[in-house]
Amino acid sequence: MNEPPVFIPGLELSRRFYGEAVRPLLDAHYPGLPHAAALIGDGSEVLGLDTPMSRDHGWGPRLLLFLTRADWQAHHAAIHAMLARELPPRCLGYSTPFSAPDPQDHGTQLLQAPLPGEPINHRVELHTLATYCGERLGWDPAAPLTAADWLTLPQQKLLAFTAGAVYHDDLGLGDLRRQLAWYPHDVWLYLLAAGWSRVAQEEHLTGRAGSAGDELGSRLIAARLVRDGMRLAFLMERVYMPYAKWFGSAFASLACAPGLTPHLEGALATSGWQAREPHLCAAFEHLAGMHNRLGLTPPLEEATRPFFGRPFRVLFAERFTTALLAQIRDPDVRRVAASPPIGSLDLFSDNTDLLEPAGWRHALKGLFTGRDQ
Repeated sequence: MNEPPVFIPGLELSRRFYGEAVRPLLDAHYPGLPHAAALIGDGSEVLGLDTPMSRDHGWGPRLLLFLTRADWQAHHAAIHAMLARELPPRCLGYSTPFSAPDPQDHGTQLLQAPLPGEPINHRVELHTLATYCGERLGWDPAAPLTAADWLTLPQQKLLAFTAGAVYHDDLGLGDLRRQLAWYPHDVWLYLLAAGWSRVAQEEHLTGRAGSAGDELGSRLIAARLVRDGMRLAFLMERVYMPYAKWFGSAFASLACAPGLTPHLEGALATSGWQAREPHLCAAFEHLAGMHNRLGLTPPLEEATRPFFGRPFRVLFAERFTTALLAQIRDPDVRRVAASPPIGSLDLFSDNTDLLEPAGWRHALKGLFTGRDQ
């Protein structure tokens, strides 16, 4: 059995694929063609988190090629066919042909050995910027982004669009990526307020469930609080969070991770609510300190305290929600914040069938505008 080629990160593989295989063919057949070339969107390699195991599905020499609308209409079929005829069969030892999408495995494509004389079933995807943004994000780049727009764009999708790499850009892809690089200031305040509100709703329940003899329930609530604390950390460091597969890996790269991780792991690893509580308290006191260092509100007390005479210590996180909401000035965001802060789409749901299809955004914006869309 042949050994696979030496692993190379997918972003570097795609850079070389564009520079050494795709670009020379474009220059030869379509000299001066305005385009953008990038690897963004789906795939662990876009986040820089691919490993040798990633090569078993959907990974390989691939590229997104963006054209103007006129050039896409005139040339995309011919360019696709030209690449199928003339691309080299391998790039850095990896096959350039892919299998057909597997309908039983979410359309997954695998690398397959090139067959002499056969067209290459390549993965150079041709798009316009407008159609790509519309299909993937449900966003028209020509339209202004409202608060409801921002709050119905899942962070994983924002991350997938703004991560990865751009290898060439005549069309303004970089401008669009910068536009979506992070939330407007007041939307950010609203999301932070919503994150603290989630903590406030459950911070006393780990101890309450445990004191009632429900150890499993106490563990489950602690795990939810750990996740909410990690989400706050992403927000405070202005980093979009990925979906569950890479959530912990991406968290580990945050500046706050070395200080927070021991407390979060302790909360998950210990038995009994009395042993669990000090870890959660330390984690949220750490997060409270991070909040104060951002200077977004007047300083707030960072220490936990007893919960209304009961034997549980909490941060009373609602104080942070109230303080953050008071700083919002943008009228559009203030209208959203007039209702209890539910946060963005992926703060109140982790259902893939809701987060992935861009078509849901049109209906979901009504949650924030207070009217049917």
